[in-house]
Amino acid sequence: MESAAKSFRDLIVWQKAHAFVLEVYRVSEAFPATERYGITSQFRRAAVSVAANIVEGFRKCGPADKLRYFNIAQGSADECLYYLVLVHDLKFTDTVPLQHNLEEVSRLLQAYMNAIEK
Repeated sequence: MESAAKSFRDLIVWQKAHAFVLEVYRVSEAFPATERYGITSQFRRAAVSVAANIVEGFRKCGPADKLRYFNIAQGSADECLYYLVLVHDLKFTDTVPLQHNLEEVSRLLQAYMNAIEK
């Protein structure tokens, strides 16, 4: 799986994670100004962490190092899921499309990790 990828940009999981980050930034623009240093900042950081840890893991040499970074990305994805629940409950925006995007990223990330483990 990885041998075909010359760059992290070639990874579909990174492409989807990056698209998720862009959408989080777009959607969070409409959050209340009072949340600039609260939910907006935390949500954006967590979203960026998903994609950034995929990038970092891609460059690592050994499977254990790769899996460590991908596991961190999984944790950040779960953190994003919480922010999606919170934002929905606070009625800031409809989070269903973002939840679907994040679920796809999580599935792809798990599949990528499974392939590395084999």
